[in-house]
Amino acid sequence: MMMASRGGGVKLASSMMFVSRSFSTAISRGIVAKEAVTAKAVGFHGDVVRKNIGEFWVRGSVFGVRHGSTMSFGEKDQQKVEMKQTQPVAEGSDKEEKKEIASYWGVPPSRVTKEDGAEWKWNCFRPWETYSADLSIDLKKHHVPATFLDKMAYWTVKALRLPTDLFFQRRYGCRAMMLETVAAVPGMVGGMLLHCKSLRRFEHSGGWIKTLLDEAENERMHLMTFMEVAKPRWYERALVITVQGVFLNAYFLGYIISPKFAHRMVGYLEEEAIHSYTEFLKELDKGNIENVPAPAIAVDYWRLPPNATLRDVVLVVRADEAHHRDVNHFASDIHYQGRELKEAPAPIGYH
Repeated sequence: MMMASRGGGVKLASSMMFVSRSFSTAISRGIVAKEAVTAKAVGFHGDVVRKNIGEFWVRGSVFGVRHGSTMSFGEKDQQKVEMKQTQPVAEGSDKEEKKEIASYWGVPPSRVTKEDGAEWKWNCFRPWETYSADLSIDLKKHHVPATFLDKMAYWTVKALRLPTDLFFQRRYGCRAMMLETVAAVPGMVGGMLLHCKSLRRFEHSGGWIKTLLDEAENERMHLMTFMEVAKPRWYERALVITVQGVFLNAYFLGYIISPKFAHRMVGYLEEEAIHSYTEFLKELDKGNIENVPAPAIAVDYWRLPPNATLRDVVLVVRADEAHHRDVNHFASDIHYQGRELKEAPAPIGYH
C-alpha cells in the first residue's frame, strides 16, 4: 500500500501518515533526517523537509486538502515569547528597568507620540481619546421626579448620600474617589446588557453600547486621577470592595427589571456628584484644601495647560458629571415614551 525510498524512508513515511490530519497542522519531533525524503501513499502525497537536527515539519495534503505546520523551530523563527530586558539607565539607578515583550504573533508594541514629538507615556488611553471639557454646560438642570419610579430613584440616591456624608464629612478628595468607584459601574452594566441584547436580537444598538461604555471609562479615568490626589486607607479600600459588590449586583437586577428606573437613578446620582464637586471647589477656594498641581494624567487626558491645578481638574470632572446626567435622564425619557434606546441616536462623544 505504501512506497517509500530506501533506508529509513518507510519509518519516516509511516510517521508522516500518523501525524497527518486533513483539518489541522502537525509537527513531529525526535526523528533525525539527513535529507529530504519523498513518500507516496493512496490519497496522500507530500514531502518531509529537515529544518533542525531532531526536528522536522510536515507539509502535505490529503484528498486535495492542503495543510502544513505554521511553526518552525529555526533560530530566525523562534516560537517562544521572551521578555527582553534592556540595560539599566545607569549603574545603581533606582529606576525600574524597562521590559519589552517580543512575540512571533506579529503584534508590535505601539509607539505613540504627542503633537510636539514627545513620547506618549500612557497605555490606558491614547492622544486621540483626549478632549477639552465643555465648561459652559448648565450645572443647575434638574429633573423633577413625577412618577413613582422617578421618586423611588430620587430617594434611593438621597438615602445613599447620607452614609457617605457621615463617613467622609469634609474629606472631598477621598469622597470623590469613593464616588467614582460607584459611578463607573452603571455605564459598564448598561453597556454589557445592551451588548448581549444586540447579540440575541441580531440588531444594532443605535450607538448606545459605545456611549455607555465610554461613560464607564470616563468615570474610571476620574478615579485614576483622584488616586493621585487622595491615597485611600486600607479600610477605605475594603469599603470600596463591599460597596462595589453590592451596588453592581443591585444595579444589574434593577436594569433588567426597569431600564427607565436604572437610568433615572444614575441621572440623580450624577446630580449629587455635581453638588459634591461644587462643595469641593468651595473648600479649595477657601484654602481648606491645598490647590496642588494637577496630576500629569489629568493634564494629558483633558488637555489642560501645563500649569493646571487641582481646581482645574475638579472643574472638568464636574462638567463630565453634568454631561452624564443629561445622557442618563435622556435615556430614561426614551424608555418612558415607550421607545427603545436604539430608536434615538446615541450622543456619542458628548463631553
